[in-house]
Amino acid sequence: MTPRSAARSSTSAGTAGAYVVGRSLLHRAPAGLKLAALMVCSLALLLVRDAVGVGLAALAVAGLYALAGLGARAAWGQVRPLRVFLPVVFALQWWLMDLTSAAVLSTRLLVLVALAGLVTCTTRVTDLLVAIERGLSPLGLVGVDVERVALVLALALRSVPVVSDLAGRVRDAQRARGHERDVRAFAVPLVVGAMRQADALGEALRARGFDD
Repeated sequence: MTPRSAARSSTSAGTAGAYVVGRSLLHRAPAGLKLAALMVCSLALLLVRDAVGVGLAALAVAGLYALAGLGARAAWGQVRPLRVFLPVVFALQWWLMDLTSAAVLSTRLLVLVALAGLVTCTTRVTDLLVAIERGLSPLGLVGVDVERVALVLALALRSVPVVSDLAGRVRDAQRARGHERDVRAFAVPLVVGAMRQADALGEALRARGFDD
């Protein structure tokens, strides 16, 4: 790997939803198999109700990241968008129920996001798109535009790292201006930037004939 490609991989590893080049077993596994495994594991994790169970699940996901050759930086990059939202969820669950239940629910959410991030880290978006199209192909028999649905899902996956990077740039600018605690100084540029990204994406799609 050249220094330039290594730098790109390092940057991607710290970005939510971004593919990281690799040759591990998880990288080589079919995209459809990984999506099916993600669905099964997510459903199974939702049934876990105790701290030991979610703790073992977290260890298992950490082991999968190691198996894929992804370090703590990559794992943190996938769950980093939760750093503001998760404490609120934890506090709310603790207030409504108890400390153990709050910890279990919060950890379960963290593991689910990390698991989904592992799939996107080890699978190219194009491969995901093909796998989604194949999985949804039976719906084409009842008139569903499978290609368009798959495109929407792929765009949703791709928007995660884009919005995450935008939020990081806005946060850095906010710190530089000394407005770290000003919610409006963060929210307004983020919304405006996201809308500009959406406009640019819409123009690109219209140029390719996806305007109907």
